[in-house]
Amino acid sequence: MRRFLRQARRASRARQAPQASRARQVRRVRRAVRAGIVWITSAPGTYLWLAALFVTTVALHRMSPGFEEDFLRRRSTNIHELSTDPVRVLIASAFYIDGGTWAPYAVLYTVFHAPAEHWLGTARWLAVVALAHVGATLISEGVLSWAIRHGHAPQSAVNTLDIGVSYALAGVIAVLTYRVPKPWHLPYLGAILIFFGTPLIAERSFTDLGHFAAVLIGLACYPLTRVRGRRRNLDRRTDNGVRTPS
Repeated sequence: MRRFLRQARRASRARQAPQASRARQVRRVRRAVRAGIVWITSAPGTYLWLAALFVTTVALHRMSPGFEEDFLRRRSTNIHELSTDPVRVLIASAFYIDGGTWAPYAVLYTVFHAPAEHWLGTARWLAVVALAHVGATLISEGVLSWAIRHGHAPQSAVNTLDIGVSYALAGVIAVLTYRVPKPWHLPYLGAILIFFGTPLIAERSFTDLGHFAAVLIGLACYPLTRVRGRRRNLDRRTDNGVRTPS
């Protein structure tokens, strides 16, 4: 009788083991899904922007090559469009991807933009994005305008196709230097300067100048990172019941 009971218990455990394993797998999947949802919803600016880029990328793929080029040129931050309607093209150019491939940007936005937005908050992250995008565009196009006037670039360069989100991305990558723990922030900064500085030295293109300018602008956004830190300290002290001086 005892032997029979032991065999019955072993058989019961054997039947329950796969069910328990499946239950653990389901719980892990649910936790991963919840973590992914929290990650995305806590960086709304990043993923709304990424969704908009997906829509515009799909739309561009449905256009004929000739129409697409004309369409993008009218939304390009080149000298001609900047002198005609600067606000419109500075905004519009940030919603189209240079090259037309969306998937790599989904990875880059998740690796760089989302952590920056989590850290800084949406408003300060957006400030860094705008400063890098607008500032680097104006710097690079300003230098290009100077080069055209002095005969270092052809007159046709005023209509250069210049769209994309890479200046904003470069600025955010740079500002994350202040998020990297010491002493790793110095190798991180060195890697950024090498990555964006080498093409500028080797090719000396105006796009490379814009990328390097965006990096410098991102580094100059250090005060925005400090404001966030002070606010967190104030919130923590208030939560602990300590009144802060006004």
